[in-house]
Amino acid sequence: MMSKRLTVLWRVKQLIQIALPGARVMGLDGEDAAPAIIPPAGMVVVRSGDPGEPEYTFSPMAYHYEHRIPIEVSTARSHGLTSEEALDVMLVAIGQAVATDRTLGGLCDWLDTSAAGTDDIAIEAAGKPPRGADLMIMASYSTPNPLT
Repeated sequence: MMSKRLTVLWRVKQLIQIALPGARVMGLDGEDAAPAIIPPAGMVVVRSGDPGEPEYTFSPMAYHYEHRIPIEVSTARSHGLTSEEALDVMLVAIGQAVATDRTLGGLCDWLDTSAAGTDDIAIEAAGKPPRGADLMIMASYSTPNPLT
């Protein structure tokens, strides 16, 4: 049995995989180091983030978390799009996926995203630099035990 924290993380990764079917979605399984080459459909790294300090309720005891999950998105030119346009297509798809399933099928109380900060990515021997974005997905959930 997985903890609520890890189950939420895996479901967020799965949500992104469904939103971006051609992209390489990594993280949570020891593959956290991004490869030197970005695949044509882009790449996403899901980090475990920090659930933060919980709020508590008693009777019954519950721990309420606002888990901040870092997401790193990167892409290069693709199918006639600039790298900025291709990155925007990926970010919109992630945003739409979150808006479509704000509770991860009832696993969370609420799921939301931050705005994305974008920048060029420095890769050796790259002609035009690929673009990357960092954003947070915030998952609000409760559990009767902080370790389960």
